[in-house]
Formats: sequence, structure tokens, C-alpha cells
Amino acid sequence: MTNILEIPLAILSFIFYKINKFFIGILYTIFLFIKKNKAKQWRVLSAQTLETFLSLPVLMTKGPRWNTHAIIGTLGPFQVQETISLDLNILKKSAQSWIVVIYSFPSYETITNLDSNQIVSQEDWISITVKPGLYSIGLRYYHWSDSLELPTVKVDDKLLVDKSEVSPNVNDFYKNLINQKNWFYLALHYYIFTILKYRKWLGESFVKQEFLPVGAPDTEFVYGYLAKNQSLKIMIEPLIINDYDIYFTTYDRSSFPLYWCQITEETYLTKPIEKHGYYLFRLRQKPLKETKTLTIQSQIEDQEGVIQELRINILK
Repeated sequence: MTNILEIPLAILSFIFYKINKFFIGILYTIFLFIKKNKAKQWRVLSAQTLETFLSLPVLMTKGPRWNTHAIIGTLGPFQVQETISLDLNILKKSAQSWIVVIYSFPSYETITNLDSNQIVSQEDWISITVKPGLYSIGLRYYHWSDSLELPTVKVDDKLLVDKSEVSPNVNDFYKNLINQKNWFYLALHYYIFTILKYRKWLGESFVKQEFLPVGAPDTEFVYGYLAKNQSLKIMIEPLIINDYDIYFTTYDRSSFPLYWCQITEETYLTKPIEKHGYYLFRLRQKPLKETKTLTIQSQIEDQEGVIQELRINILK
């Protein structure tokens, strides 16, 4: 029987999250304006980053579904009159697959993006034209090289930041990230499990906005909840296995990653989750594959059973 406190606690968690997101966002914006030198430096997501002021609370309110499969760099905010340019050669040599997203600041709305699967230019630089304003950049590297850098960036044809070297092992911090768990983060994200459980009554657009507030463009997402002691049996159409990189992560109820892997098999069974949590698939077209427009759909079966069954296929 559903715990009678589940929904009231989820409502309180939702309110708590919104209040904290607002005030933490204001504090971080003030911090970046005071520390203007930080805004004009690449910041790679790492153990060192998490030690800096407000970093973990900001990440847990702005983009709380940790992408354990990509090396992530952010830059900004910075003022732009017309163009943002990135060194395309550095992007290409650093990773087989990458995506650059331009966000408005401080609203963090996605303005546009550049995806390695769609870039055919042989030029040294690639430029984006935007309206005058404040912007920030989010960069995700997949299939990265042993030697990689965050690219040189120019704004209105003037140097903003030079290239920055990154360790290929920078994501090792995820192995111990769960140790950051406490009551505050549980209270922030308690409601997510509940809205995933009752998503068919809440509306998919609302649930997606809450679960993936800054989901990357040109990436397909499949997600859902897992109750205590449940496993997930995943069945994926062969064409998707052939054409897509399929990244899978499970999270605890505090939104910290518990387990992650890349799925390369048509059928995959996860281990039972110890406590209530949720999962997320990120599907990106494989590098060097011909770009195709496919509509991916998912269907879940036996959500109340010991093993949930999830089918991921192409909408015919």
C-alpha cells in the first residue's frame, strides 16, 4: 500500500527545491559577477570543482541528473554582441563525439547547440551568431582521447579564453560522489521519485522539465523510477544498438549516481536497487555514423513486479 505520507512529503520537497533553486541561483550569479575571472575560465566538472564555493548546491539545483558518461566543461557568463567562436580542431581531436550548448544567462535557456554528428565544416573555427546579451557555454565530451583540451573561445573575434588541458581521468570523482549524500539533497529531490511514479497523471512535459531541466539537445532520453529491490530488464531494438551509443545511469532518491555503464547488448538486466531511486538512458548517435532521423519510443511493463521490463524501439 502506498505510504500515506508519500504525496504530502513530495509536495513539500517540490516547494523546498524551487525555493532553494531560486536563492542558490541568485547567490551563484552574484558570486560570478564578483569573481569575474572565474567567468572567463573553463571550469571542468571534477573533484576540485566540487570543493569550490556553492558548486555542489548549484549543480544539484541547475542540472541534478549527473552525466557520468561525459567530461563536462562550462564557461561564462560573458557579454556577446554578435558571435561566439570555438576552435574546431581542438574539439575534433579531443573527442570523437561532443556537443556544445549555448545558454542565455541567468535564465539558462538553451539558445542553440553544435553537435559533432552534424558538423561537416573543415574550417579551423566554428562560429555561432547570437543576439547581444550574456551567455554561457556547456561542453560535453564523449569517447574522449587520452590527450584532450577544452577549446579556445573567441567572442566578437576577440580572445575570451585560451585552450585548457584536461585529464582523461577527471571523471573518477563519480566513484565517491555518493559520499556527499545528506538530508539536504534528499529533501531537494525526494519528489522526483514520486512524479516519475505518477507521471501519467501529471503530464509528460511537466515531468520531463523537472527531471531534465538542462537535458542536452540531440540526445534521446528514456527514464523512470525503480522501487526498493526492483531490477530493470531492458530490451533494445538491434538497429538502435547498431546506430546509437546507449548510456545508462541509476540514481538514488537524492539524485546521486549509484551505477552507470554503456549498454551494447539487446537484452540487459540490472541488479536490484537497494532503495527507491530512478534511472536515465542517454542515447546519442554513434560517431562516424550517417545521421538519421529516427523516433525512439519506450514502453514499460510490470512496473509493480520484482523486475520491470523496458522496451526501447523505433517508432515505425
